[in-house]
Amino acid sequence: MALYTDKIEAVRAFEVPAGIWADGDFFEAARLVLVQWRSGWAGKFYQVYVNGRYAGSTTWPEQRQMMVQLPNSFKTAARIEVFAVEEEDVDGDFSSELDSSRGESGRVKIGFLRGQDLPVGSKVQIYFDNGTGQIDYDNPINEQPVSIWPCRQDKMGFGLSCFGKSDFGYDGAAAVGFGKGCFGRSEFGFDADEFFWVSRQLNTGVYKFAVKVVDTAGNESSIEQREIKVIAAAGPAEDLDMSSFDKVTNQLVLSVS
Repeated sequence: MALYTDKIEAVRAFEVPAGIWADGDFFEAARLVLVQWRSGWAGKFYQVYVNGRYAGSTTWPEQRQMMVQLPNSFKTAARIEVFAVEEEDVDGDFSSELDSSRGESGRVKIGFLRGQDLPVGSKVQIYFDNGTGQIDYDNPINEQPVSIWPCRQDKMGFGLSCFGKSDFGYDGAAAVGFGKGCFGRSEFGFDADEFFWVSRQLNTGVYKFAVKVVDTAGNESSIEQREIKVIAAAGPAEDLDMSSFDKVTNQLVLSVS
């Protein structure tokens, strides 16, 4: 797999009108933009990513534009990127291969390994200090705790004699199996499932997060606590006017009204 970034230039995003008034003015379609670009590649297809997430692919090599959805955010600008790919890779989602800094700006992502040693019905509760320095353990930030094993058939059970073939326990017949999620970071096969919780957008600052697991009997794990520095992305530019444009140097000067 290869995402090609060279030879792609003049990437532009345009608001799409949802309607036009009698005086010629228009109102834009919410969260929908038209992305256009130029490319020096021949025979390659293209993918568009918004804030590090796959947004769509072109359907023929000569295509140089695409409609994409934008996320709902009034605090940060959306980051739109265009990559060239080979035909055999056109339908793949390679967002995991991008730099993590391309992802959600101002959000904290916490990942979990859904280990087989965690009991059925156990849930993850997450706490944070809201920037105050003191974690509030009475009010989890996730109002709906993350369920680890909502169904006993998802676990591998008592067996491990033959994968999915015997009738004692479950023997992993419905378990995740061979490394779906985070293959190579845990035991081969089982314990390879990983899931994530993502926070709301936070302002720039240092936050303390804590995580614990609670089972159906009320037993609690030890608390894992981390301090995370969040740097929110700059807000989108507004009220810009074109001051001048030099055709010789191709230089555009903008001013803030």
